[in-house]
Amino acid sequence: MATNPNPNPSPSPSPSPSPSTTLLLQNMEEVKKVFEKFDANGDGKISATEFADVMKALGSKASMEEVSSAMEEIDADQDGFINLEEFAAFLKGGSAADGGGGDDDDGGVGQIRGAFEIFDQDKNGLISPSELQGVMHKLGEKCTVNDCSRMIKAVDSDGDGNVNFDEFKKMMTNRSTDRDTQQLGN
Repeated sequence: MATNPNPNPSPSPSPSPSPSTTLLLQNMEEVKKVFEKFDANGDGKISATEFADVMKALGSKASMEEVSSAMEEIDADQDGFINLEEFAAFLKGGSAADGGGGDDDDGGVGQIRGAFEIFDQDKNGLISPSELQGVMHKLGEKCTVNDCSRMIKAVDSDGDGNVNFDEFKKMMTNRSTDRDTQQLGN
């Protein structure tokens, strides 16, 4: 068995990660923290049950069939689980098999819409600071509404204090400006 000359390889989901980052997932450490919220038993992989539990906690009414279908789409190595690399690629809008770029006919917009709808709890087409705070709380993150207002301000291009779908899509497709990305670290 060959030994790996680098015992701590970079957890990057692709050989050349994009220099720009999204609001919610600025770096692999943040991706890992979210992954660990899904990985309830800490075994380093997300099972269909764990995935369904988190989706339910976030207010999704997805059937087990829909959860299984989503798992199949995300599970690039088809081992029945989602590993960190597959999860990171999914959050970038695709699967690990396609490098996270998405291969849907809609360019991944459907996945982004689904994620947006999880945050848009009142279904008014906007993510408010209180909605963001509620979802973060369900994921076990402690943040105040003021913290969430600051996060939203970083991508709120129309200045209404909320995130609309176009702003969310821009953020999730790594098209945020350097100013937006820098504000997120503060």
